[in-house]
Amino acid sequence: MKNIKNILLRLVLTALIFIVLFTSCSEDFLKPKPLSFYEPTTTFSTESGLQAAMATCDRHYRQNWNDGNGVGTPIGTEYWFSDVAYNSRSELAITHQNFDIAAGLTPSSTPSGDIDANRIGYFWQQTYEGIKFANTVINYVDNVTSLDEATKNAYKGRGYFHRSIRYLSLVFQFGDVPLVTKILEVPKQNYRSTKKEAILDMITQDMEFAIQWVPDQSEMDYVGMVNKGACRMLLIKCYLATGQWKKAKEQADILINQSDYSLMQEPFGTWNPGGEPRTWPITRNVIWDLHRCENKLIPTNKEVIMGMPNQGTTSQSFIGFQSMRIFLPFWNNTSILRSPDGRSGVEAYPRNSPHYREDLDYTRALGRGGGFMRITHFAQHGLWFVNGVDDKGDLRHSSETGNWVRMDSIKYNHASSEYRGQNLMMYHPETGKSLCADTIRSWCDWPHYKTFTNDVVAEANLGASLFNGASNGGNADWYLFRLAETYLLRAEAKFHLGDPTAKDDVNEVRKRAKCDQLYSTVTIGDIMDERARELYLEEWRNVELSRVSYCLALSGKPDEWGNTYDLETFDKQTGTDTTGGSYWYQRIMHYNEVYNKGPVNVIGKEIKWIISKHNFYWPIPESAIRANNKGELSQNYGYSGYDPNTPKWDNWQEAVADEDITN
Repeated sequence: MKNIKNILLRLVLTALIFIVLFTSCSEDFLKPKPLSFYEPTTTFSTESGLQAAMATCDRHYRQNWNDGNGVGTPIGTEYWFSDVAYNSRSELAITHQNFDIAAGLTPSSTPSGDIDANRIGYFWQQTYEGIKFANTVINYVDNVTSLDEATKNAYKGRGYFHRSIRYLSLVFQFGDVPLVTKILEVPKQNYRSTKKEAILDMITQDMEFAIQWVPDQSEMDYVGMVNKGACRMLLIKCYLATGQWKKAKEQADILINQSDYSLMQEPFGTWNPGGEPRTWPITRNVIWDLHRCENKLIPTNKEVIMGMPNQGTTSQSFIGFQSMRIFLPFWNNTSILRSPDGRSGVEAYPRNSPHYREDLDYTRALGRGGGFMRITHFAQHGLWFVNGVDDKGDLRHSSETGNWVRMDSIKYNHASSEYRGQNLMMYHPETGKSLCADTIRSWCDWPHYKTFTNDVVAEANLGASLFNGASNGGNADWYLFRLAETYLLRAEAKFHLGDPTAKDDVNEVRKRAKCDQLYSTVTIGDIMDERARELYLEEWRNVELSRVSYCLALSGKPDEWGNTYDLETFDKQTGTDTTGGSYWYQRIMHYNEVYNKGPVNVIGKEIKWIISKHNFYWPIPESAIRANNKGELSQNYGYSGYDPNTPKWDNWQEAVADEDITN
């Protein structure tokens, strides 16, 4: 009961501070008038005010996975710029932002609100909003005189976490950016970019402070709040990003060996049989249970380090995540996918239809499917080969258990088709003609255990079809950090240290997935492959690829193809050929089948997916540059406005001191 009361209190406070802060926020982070939003001596003179501000930080961060804007999931952009997925909205107008990124991604083409385009502008705006909220906690905690120093430091540590995790992603998305650490009393429009190395140094120090003061989860009354384990995870990433491999390993050792965390090895928690088990049966297994929203944050889940609570019906507090629409192929496109006798392939019959069959109800079993993002052929197939062997035991790729969906495991269900109840076919069995007119958007396999979430409202509606709510996916708790990633981060640290036991950490994750194939040695590519298998839709894939690319340039260690990278040049190249560039670019060239591979003919039009080496960093938005009209922000290499002579702050102390100078 105490936990429930605390959660309810937290939600009320979240809603209150959300209204206060968001109703007056400016469109641009460089138009700061934060003190006009509220009276700080009142709001932040009590611990309840601080709790509300922290709740806003927590909720705001969830919006980086899904902002509640229908199908416009920000996290999707992170996967478009990677080796494992790309934009599959083939029915859209062929815009540069979606497909020809090399030509069309410019400082002025970074929309924040267009759900059909990339969300680069959104990430810039959203990240600086989150930094502002974190700075609010950090700057005003000392005003709460009723708190002792330890409690104040715990709040500061949580504020540092929120600011640091945002800056960690910001520097690997945008490179050198403005450093904002204060709540300003007057507008400041003369920012200068701060070098990413300096920002990384600052957030590392901040997280060293945080792990000293933020309590363990076991000392808290509810989940979802920043805890010591989460701070330690972020510190590991900071140490890796600053080339402190030994310190990264030491912090990972603590989480793995000296904390109350362990990999879940057997089924646990609430058994969820899926949306329609008569259509798509699930054989209960640990991977399925681990990713059920009702199990992610329960006390018996010893693997979760920090999660994001996101279940309920209160729109002010929870964000609906249409994972069963966005990340599935458009398998129910009746004009694209046909049976050999010319009928539509899979219909979304409502349950009160006379044509409905409970054993062919793929809408509720799998989800609506919309095909907004497609995982690559590599992520569907080649990724699962280890030691040259397709690992059939891996539960994360198991169609036998129901965890993984193969398109040819779905069955035709049109009531008038003679093929009803037979498995889908890509080609006509007699003529060999393609039965799927758009194999980009409407035909690919996917990890069902990652995308399935209960759609309670739709499931209660017997007349629900595709367009009145059936199985988009509902509210669901989400992982931020879990111990499986800690093992992979430690493996990465060991790789840079030349420690041959790196393979053991990767194998621990594989053993839990019941893999038959284990590594005898690992490259950085093996580690990144395992991250792709284990952390799909959890990690920010583009950020992690960029971070690892920077780390390889720091250490001089070779990638899986023997390439080495130089700090001065790895991110200062352009072009679309297959040689050179960063590790990020090489992964895309080797494993993403559409980028720079030539045109693809899709439903009567030619599409080219093109990406350049300089797209390693996204462009600094022109709107931010214009708003900073008394100073000069540094634009990234390869984009209009780039000038290597633009002054930057070399250390964070200088940048912080300059924040008080507004002219």
